[in-house]
Formats: sequence, C-alpha cells, structure tokens
Amino acid sequence: MSNQNVETVTSKSDIVLVTLAVLCAVAGVLAFSLLTEQSLAVRLGSLGAGLALGVVIAWFSPSGKRLLQYGRQSYEELRRVVWPTKKETLNTTGLVMAFVVLMAFFLFICDKIIEWGLYDVLLRLSF
Repeated sequence: MSNQNVETVTSKSDIVLVTLAVLCAVAGVLAFSLLTEQSLAVRLGSLGAGLALGVVIAWFSPSGKRLLQYGRQSYEELRRVVWPTKKETLNTTGLVMAFVVLMAFFLFICDKIIEWGLYDVLLRLSF
C-alpha cells in the first residue's frame, strides 16, 4: 500500500451545485410526501422530477464528474478480475465446509472435557 496524499479541490461553484442538487432531490421527496391530496401520478411525477433534476445538476458538477470517472475506473478494474472456475469454487467451498465440521467436532470435544472437569470432578470434590 502506498501512502499518497489525496487532495480534493472543491470550488465554491462545486459546493453550490452539489447543495442545489441535494435540495432538488429533497424537494422532490417532500413534494411526494406533502401532496397526499393529489393523485399518485402527480406525486410520482414530482418525486421523479425532483430526483432527476438533482441527478442532472450533480452530474455536471466537478464532484459528479469525479464520481462518474471513479465509476468508469471501477468498472474497468472489475473487468480485469480473474474469476475462479466452477471446479475451483466447489473445491474451495468443500474445503471450507470440511474445516467447519472439524472445528465443530473439536469444540464439541473441548466443551465436553470442560463440562466433565467442572461438573463431575470439581463438584464431587466439594461434597
């Protein structure tokens, strides 16, 4: 791992755009909640419009562009992953399950030894 200092440059316009995007999204949610007298189509339209406007505004902000770039880089990295074959997955799963069974048996034996030591040996000595 490298210890690189990451500097994020946020301008006032970026902060304003992100704040405006959040306010639009919140306004859409509030409109959906407060317009209980209206039909469901109007309520869903106001919710969708507020959220869509918020996403569009955020998309064009510098922070939104960085997020989009991060998403693209993550997708490219995901495409480079070498996934295990079905046989490798089944073998690994089998080994894990066998280890779990062995550990369960070992802990059961340890529990019985401790139980025998506490209840059968120590309690009989106290009488």
